[in-house]
Amino acid sequence: MFPQLHVVQTPQGEDYEGRAFHGKRITGVSILRAGETMEPALRAVCKDVRIGKILIQTNQDTGEPELHYLRLPKEIGEDHVILMDCTVSTGAAAMMAVRVLLDHDVQEDKILLVSLLMAEMGVHSVAYAFPQVKIITTAVDKKVNDLFHIIPGIGNFGDRYFGTDAPPDWSDEDTDEPSY
Repeated sequence: MFPQLHVVQTPQGEDYEGRAFHGKRITGVSILRAGETMEPALRAVCKDVRIGKILIQTNQDTGEPELHYLRLPKEIGEDHVILMDCTVSTGAAAMMAVRVLLDHDVQEDKILLVSLLMAEMGVHSVAYAFPQVKIITTAVDKKVNDLFHIIPGIGNFGDRYFGTDAPPDWSDEDTDEPSY
Protein backbone atom coordinates (compact mmCIF):
# COMPACT_ATOMS: atom_id res chain seq x y z
CA MET A 1 0.00 0.00 0.00
CA PHE A 2 2.85 2.41 0.85
CA PRO A 3 5.80 1.03 -1.10
CA GLN A 4 7.81 4.09 -2.12
CA LEU A 5 10.01 6.21 0.10
CA HIS A 6 8.99 9.85 0.27
CA VAL A 7 10.67 12.82 1.94
CA VAL A 8 8.65 15.69 3.41
CA GLN A 9 9.75 18.77 5.26
CA THR A 10 8.32 19.10 8.78
CA PRO A 11 6.96 22.39 10.15
CA GLN A 12 10.30 22.72 11.99
CA GLY A 13 12.15 22.70 8.66
CA GLU A 14 13.57 19.19 9.06
CA ASP A 15 13.43 16.49 6.40
CA TYR A 16 11.51 13.35 7.34
CA GLU A 17 11.74 10.14 5.31
CA GLY A 18 8.56 8.10 5.24
CA ARG A 19 6.40 6.31 2.73
CA ALA A 20 3.81 7.68 0.32
CA PHE A 21 0.51 6.16 -0.80
CA HIS A 22 0.44 5.41 -4.51
CA GLY A 23 -2.91 3.66 -4.86
CA LYS A 24 -6.06 4.98 -6.49
CA ARG A 25 -8.09 5.83 -3.36
CA ILE A 26 -8.42 5.17 0.34
CA THR A 27 -11.83 4.37 1.77
CA GLY A 28 -12.60 4.07 5.47
CA VAL A 29 -15.27 1.58 6.52
CA SER A 30 -16.60 1.77 10.06
CA ILE A 31 -17.99 -1.26 11.82
CA LEU A 32 -20.82 0.48 13.65
CA ARG A 33 -21.01 1.82 16.24
CA ALA A 34 -17.59 2.02 17.86
CA GLY A 35 -15.75 2.13 14.52
CA GLU A 36 -17.34 5.52 13.85
CA THR A 37 -15.27 7.00 16.67
CA MET A 38 -12.16 6.56 14.51
CA GLU A 39 -13.57 8.50 11.53
CA PRO A 40 -12.58 12.03 12.65
CA ALA A 41 -8.92 11.01 12.98
CA LEU A 42 -8.98 9.34 9.57
CA ARG A 43 -10.59 12.41 7.99
CA ALA A 44 -7.98 14.67 9.64
CA VAL A 45 -5.17 12.68 8.01
CA CYS A 46 -6.87 11.83 4.69
CA LYS A 47 -8.93 14.88 3.75
CA ASP A 48 -10.70 13.34 0.74
CA VAL A 49 -11.32 9.89 2.22
CA ARG A 50 -14.61 8.20 1.39
CA ILE A 51 -16.49 6.55 4.27
CA GLY A 52 -18.64 3.43 4.34
CA LYS A 53 -20.62 1.86 7.18
CA ILE A 54 -21.34 -1.71 8.22
CA LEU A 55 -23.60 -2.65 11.14
CA ILE A 56 -23.01 -6.16 12.42
CA GLN A 57 -24.72 -7.33 15.60
CA THR A 58 -24.48 -10.60 17.47
CA ASN A 59 -27.64 -12.70 17.51
CA GLN A 60 -28.28 -13.24 21.24
CA ASP A 61 -29.81 -16.69 20.64
CA THR A 62 -27.16 -18.15 18.35
CA GLY A 63 -24.12 -16.03 19.23
CA GLU A 64 -23.48 -15.56 15.51
CA PRO A 65 -22.86 -12.18 13.84
CA GLU A 66 -25.62 -10.81 11.61
CA LEU A 67 -25.37 -8.09 8.97
CA HIS A 68 -28.03 -5.42 9.63
CA TYR A 69 -26.88 -2.43 7.58
CA LEU A 70 -24.45 -1.81 4.76
CA ARG A 71 -23.57 1.41 2.97
CA LEU A 72 -20.41 1.34 0.88
CA PRO A 73 -19.12 3.90 -1.64
CA LYS A 74 -19.42 3.05 -5.34
CA GLU A 75 -16.52 1.23 -6.97
CA ILE A 76 -14.99 0.33 -3.59
CA GLY A 77 -13.36 -2.66 -5.26
CA GLU A 78 -10.67 -0.37 -6.66
CA ASP A 79 -9.77 1.10 -3.25
CA HIS A 80 -7.47 0.39 -0.35
CA VAL A 81 -9.86 0.00 2.61
CA ILE A 82 -9.20 0.88 6.23
CA LEU A 83 -11.67 -1.22 8.22
CA MET A 84 -12.22 0.43 11.62
CA ASP A 85 -13.45 -1.18 14.84
CA CYS A 86 -12.29 -0.05 18.28
CA THR A 87 -12.32 -3.47 19.91
CA VAL A 88 -12.11 -6.92 18.36
CA SER A 89 -12.92 -9.77 20.74
CA THR A 90 -13.56 -13.06 18.92
CA GLY A 91 -13.03 -11.55 15.48
CA ALA A 92 -16.45 -12.71 14.25
CA ALA A 93 -17.74 -9.23 13.32
CA ALA A 94 -14.41 -8.24 11.76
CA MET A 95 -14.36 -11.45 9.69
CA MET A 96 -17.93 -10.84 8.51
CA ALA A 97 -16.98 -7.27 7.55
CA VAL A 98 -13.95 -8.52 5.62
CA ARG A 99 -16.17 -11.07 3.84
CA VAL A 100 -18.60 -8.25 2.88
CA LEU A 101 -15.70 -6.22 1.46
CA LEU A 102 -14.45 -9.23 -0.49
CA ASP A 103 -17.99 -9.74 -1.83
CA HIS A 104 -17.80 -6.14 -3.09
CA ASP A 105 -14.59 -6.90 -5.01
CA VAL A 106 -12.11 -5.38 -2.53
CA GLN A 107 -8.89 -7.37 -2.75
CA GLU A 108 -7.87 -9.03 0.51
CA ASP A 109 -4.38 -7.52 0.42
CA LYS A 110 -5.92 -4.03 0.16
CA ILE A 111 -7.78 -4.35 3.50
CA LEU A 112 -6.26 -2.92 6.67
CA LEU A 113 -8.08 -3.74 9.94
CA VAL A 114 -7.44 -0.99 12.50
CA SER A 115 -8.42 -1.43 16.14
CA LEU A 116 -7.54 0.09 19.50
CA LEU A 117 -7.70 -3.20 21.39
CA MET A 118 -7.94 -6.81 20.28
CA ALA A 119 -8.18 -10.08 22.13
CA GLU A 120 -5.60 -12.67 21.19
CA MET A 121 -8.45 -14.90 19.96
CA GLY A 122 -9.63 -12.19 17.55
CA VAL A 123 -6.15 -11.57 16.14
CA HIS A 124 -5.65 -15.27 15.48
CA SER A 125 -9.14 -15.75 14.00
CA VAL A 126 -8.83 -12.88 11.52
CA ALA A 127 -5.22 -13.67 10.60
CA TYR A 128 -6.01 -17.35 10.01
CA ALA A 129 -9.16 -16.69 7.95
CA PHE A 130 -7.69 -13.79 5.95
CA PRO A 131 -3.88 -14.01 5.95
CA GLN A 132 -3.44 -11.08 3.53
CA VAL A 133 -5.44 -8.61 5.64
CA LYS A 134 -3.09 -6.31 7.53
CA ILE A 135 -3.93 -5.86 11.22
CA ILE A 136 -2.97 -2.79 13.26
CA THR A 137 -3.84 -2.48 16.94
CA THR A 138 -2.41 -0.66 19.93
CA ALA A 139 -2.70 -3.60 22.34
CA VAL A 140 -3.64 -7.27 22.56
CA ASP A 141 -5.27 -8.68 25.69
CA LYS A 142 -4.99 -12.42 26.29
CA LYS A 143 -8.49 -13.43 27.38
CA VAL A 144 -12.22 -13.05 26.78
CA ASN A 145 -14.87 -13.81 29.40
CA ASP A 146 -17.99 -16.01 29.09
CA LEU A 147 -19.80 -13.14 27.32
CA PHE A 148 -16.87 -12.80 24.87
CA HIS A 149 -15.84 -9.42 26.29
CA ILE A 150 -12.10 -8.69 26.28
CA ILE A 151 -10.47 -9.15 29.70
CA PRO A 152 -9.19 -6.95 31.26
CA GLY A 153 -10.43 -4.87 28.30
CA ILE A 154 -12.03 -1.44 28.24
CA GLY A 155 -15.71 -2.36 28.24
CA ASN A 156 -18.04 -1.33 25.44
CA PHE A 157 -16.05 1.41 23.71
CA GLY A 158 -19.07 2.76 21.79
CA ASP A 159 -21.10 3.13 24.99
CA ARG A 160 -18.20 4.84 26.75
CA TYR A 161 -17.52 7.22 23.84
CA PHE A 162 -21.16 8.15 23.20
CA GLY A 163 -22.08 8.31 26.91
CA THR A 164 -24.67 5.54 26.73
CA ASP A 165 -23.29 3.30 29.49
CA ALA A 166 -26.04 1.47 31.32
CA PRO A 167 -25.73 1.24 35.11
CA PRO A 168 -24.04 -2.08 36.08
CA ASP A 169 -27.20 -3.44 37.75
CA TRP A 170 -29.56 -2.52 34.88
CA SER A 171 -31.13 -5.02 32.51
CA ASP A 172 -34.19 -5.23 30.24
CA GLU A 173 -35.68 -7.91 32.51
CA ASP A 174 -35.88 -5.49 35.45
CA THR A 175 -38.74 -3.48 33.99
CA ASP A 176 -42.31 -4.13 32.91
CA GLU A 177 -41.98 -1.55 30.12
CA PRO A 178 -41.40 -2.77 26.55
CA SER A 179 -37.88 -2.36 25.26
CA TYR A 180 -37.38 -0.77 21.87
